[in-house]
Amino acid sequence: MQILKAFKFELIPNGAQVRKMTQFCGCSRFVFNRALTYQNEKYQADNSFKFSYNKIANLLPEWKQELPWLKECHSQVLQQSLKDLEASFKNFFSKCSNFPKFKRKGEKDSFRFPQGCKLEQQNNRIYLPKIGWVRYRNSRKVLGEVKNVTVSQKCGKWYVSIQTEYEQEIPTPNGGEIGIDMGIMRFATLSNGEYFEPINAFKNLKGKLAKLQRRFKRKTKFSKNWQKLKAKISQLHHKISNIRKNYLHQISSKISKNHAIVYVEDLKVANMSKSANTGLNRTILDQSWSEFRRQLEYKLAWKGGYLIAVPPQNTSRCCPNCGHTAKDNRQTQAEFKCVECGYQNNADVVGAINVLKRGQQIQAA
Repeated sequence: MQILKAFKFELIPNGAQVRKMTQFCGCSRFVFNRALTYQNEKYQADNSFKFSYNKIANLLPEWKQELPWLKECHSQVLQQSLKDLEASFKNFFSKCSNFPKFKRKGEKDSFRFPQGCKLEQQNNRIYLPKIGWVRYRNSRKVLGEVKNVTVSQKCGKWYVSIQTEYEQEIPTPNGGEIGIDMGIMRFATLSNGEYFEPINAFKNLKGKLAKLQRRFKRKTKFSKNWQKLKAKISQLHHKISNIRKNYLHQISSKISKNHAIVYVEDLKVANMSKSANTGLNRTILDQSWSEFRRQLEYKLAWKGGYLIAVPPQNTSRCCPNCGHTAKDNRQTQAEFKCVECGYQNNADVVGAINVLKRGQQIQAA
């Protein structure tokens, strides 16, 4: 069994390395934007013109002659930026994402090395071509062969993400089958009655965020105080994201370790978050159901288990005891009482039980 895994660490660069990495981010961003401009101009002139990595990559030597400072950046970093643009176009044409947008300075600054990096875990340092040996905060052992390395900048800090590949025997999963019902009052409810409360990271910190944003609006644009507040707002958003991800990792790890097959509702979160209820939309996005499902899927695969999505229709209205389906069965948001047989339980537990039963029926068919 082949495993692809990423290990992310915070870098501890010196001043010269920070300047070099900032330069690499700028060159990568410039090549991406210039290639996107070139593609848009060609498409306007000829509607049949399609993006081709090979055609655009052949223009890099010309751009380097025109702009000598591009030569200071590693050539493979620029090529990887074009590959990212190619992937963006593929996702757009397969209707998985929107049309590629121009990159802006300070937003998701990053660059990638496909090869040439060396890792010395015992010395807590990594070699990046044209940058040199950079120290990092070593918090865990890196397994497998290094395939590529991505350097990114967030809220004034630099991070390195090391993707590795290694072989592993298919493990025997622990536990049996379980159904999961996703909700608002309870983040995730299992069919055995266990449930996890929502973390609501954004909701808990939105007052502080709103206060900073009100102060931010009153500052003169691009002044020092404006830049300080902008950095504080970015750091708070980063903190909210980290709280949410950490909580999701804890829950998904616990479930994947104790169950072999997990059934979840095949929810269309993008459609659900477009309703007229702004508060509901914000809560759904704050809980990040899609990220939770993504984590569960790959963690179960690592442990030899499976994640199976089932249709979500009427899972909270169908009685798991007699099978009667009616809107009146769900008395309130939390209470379920079958009008046919009188079966009572928590509505979220009922939903999880029905998800489990529906998944087992699909597997048996």
